[in-house]
Amino acid sequence: MAGKMSDASSSTIGGAERGESVVYDCGRRKSSCGYCKSGSRGSITHGLWADNLTVDDYQDLLDRGWRRSGCYLYKPEMERTCCPSYTIRLKASDFVPSKDQLRVFRRFQRFLDGELEQDNPVENTEASSASKNFSYVLNGDSHSVEKNSLSFKNKENEEGRFILYLSDQVDDAISLCSKKGDLPRNIQFPRASVKRVSHVKKKLLVQGSKDLVYSCNVAFQLSASIRRAQVGEMKDDNLSSSGSNTAETGFVPKIIAEKLVNYLSQIDELSGFSIKACNGHINFYSDKGEASFSSPKDAERATIPQETDKARSKDSRMEKNSKCSSQKKRKFEIRLKRSSFDPVEYALYRRYQLHVHNDTPERISEASYRNFLVDTPLNFVPSTGDGTVPPCGFGSFHQQYLIDGKLVAVGVVDILPRCLSSKYLFWDPDYAFLSLGKYSALQEINWVKQNQTYCASLQYYYLGYYIHNCGKMRYKATYRPSELLCPLRYTWVPFDAAKPLLDQKSYVVLSDFSLQNKESLPLQEVPNDMQLKQDDDFLEEPNDSIIDEDEDDEITEAYSYSSDDDLDPESSGLASSGKEDGDVTNILMDIDTSRMRYKDIRQAIPPSGRSYLENQLLRYKRVVGKELSERVVYTLR
Repeated sequence: MAGKMSDASSSTIGGAERGESVVYDCGRRKSSCGYCKSGSRGSITHGLWADNLTVDDYQDLLDRGWRRSGCYLYKPEMERTCCPSYTIRLKASDFVPSKDQLRVFRRFQRFLDGELEQDNPVENTEASSASKNFSYVLNGDSHSVEKNSLSFKNKENEEGRFILYLSDQVDDAISLCSKKGDLPRNIQFPRASVKRVSHVKKKLLVQGSKDLVYSCNVAFQLSASIRRAQVGEMKDDNLSSSGSNTAETGFVPKIIAEKLVNYLSQIDELSGFSIKACNGHINFYSDKGEASFSSPKDAERATIPQETDKARSKDSRMEKNSKCSSQKKRKFEIRLKRSSFDPVEYALYRRYQLHVHNDTPERISEASYRNFLVDTPLNFVPSTGDGTVPPCGFGSFHQQYLIDGKLVAVGVVDILPRCLSSKYLFWDPDYAFLSLGKYSALQEINWVKQNQTYCASLQYYYLGYYIHNCGKMRYKATYRPSELLCPLRYTWVPFDAAKPLLDQKSYVVLSDFSLQNKESLPLQEVPNDMQLKQDDDFLEEPNDSIIDEDEDDEITEAYSYSSDDDLDPESSGLASSGKEDGDVTNILMDIDTSRMRYKDIRQAIPPSGRSYLENQLLRYKRVVGKELSERVVYTLR
């Protein structure tokens, strides 16, 4: 939009002109929720269309709970929406990867080194009969694996795959126990990890343990999680003791293990095993004696003598080392490019939406793709070389991941003065076994660390929105230590301090906790192997590179809405942290391509229309804040 630009609407850093921000107020919108599918309250958001937006202004909008989908900006009305969405971020220099996240990184490196083979293509998997496959979730990604023929080449990888399958069966048993009331609900359960029992450990166990093949100690972790939750509840009730309560409610490891075994014993695919609970451990015994096998069918094979097994193991290691030396390593590249339409990226996006989200071709047109992931209102700021802008500049980018020259994933990100904001990620379904969502998140965090050398203000990694009552969002909290944005005072609160409050109710003024506890509390240490169970890959959400599924739904539904006329006119839906500043006279406006303050045109507006306009301007000022309302150009259309 042409016109004279006021000093109040422009900004510069390091001498680089940032331009101006121009927005059009869309008011409040109500739509069906893509997370809880609520039919009553629904999702209620504030919306703005942005013609132009400086990176500084968008950074400030992020820090007031806004996000963008293309050129459309939106912010949930936290007090009224069905699923309050809290902005979540992580200081990159403080990031401590969990064991699960490290496993993702190591698995990817093994694939590049040629030690891990690619799964069967999606088309082949889809063509196979469902009766010949069992499904499992590996690091948040869904896979289908043939029972009689696993896809990895060597035996070690086959057994690793089966161990993952066993771990997922234990996870399913935990979920089923919770649904049926045998375990408490609304608790973040750790992820099960089944391990092979070594010969050395077997010798230390009781007689008959030679048939013991696998074991899982998740019951101990479950008991600890339940105990911590009970301690938190008892503190709220001014109670003092927690140990006896755990025992009385039957959530000791031994009883938990017995409950899980009851469910696991009913799984047909595990018929080759005897599953028993032993002092809190879940043990898997071979019905055919001690054996080295990687699937239930292998339990029917004859027992392998220990000496022969050792000899074969030695030969296997020698063969493996020989293969590794001759295997061709794969070339991996990450390319960062400014946001623009790329037909190869669009083809990958279509394939991702069709195979991962079962979307319909009509919903993934080129126009919808451009509107969602290509169009951006952010003004690009080139590097200045003076330590205030990274080498790539500020703006909207597509981060491409290529293996041997083939595009396998694209991360859509915004690089801003204080953060890298992850918007969305789409990937090749053939590479789902690499957990590219998690891997890309680790790479993006590392990118922030590396570029702090060139831009000291660039310190944070924004993961989008966090919805506590949405299971698909919980994985974001595993990127530790994270912070949530208070929806009232717009201050950052450690997730570990916010979680007990969110366990009680979905909408919380998080900063109230900080005000009551002025001394900062240390983050609770959680064992790395106690991971939150997750259904989808992250880095993805209605605008993240890390959640997946329901995010696109929210973005799409943001365009079909009920106007302010359909919402309660008596309620703004906005909390106030004190006496409201109702002065709208300094709001910067666009009037016939000229920039003017509202106070300069107020008298020219008829009294009949003045009241409506000032109510609209007041609502706008509430949702963007006083400073932005006086800096961003507000247009009337």
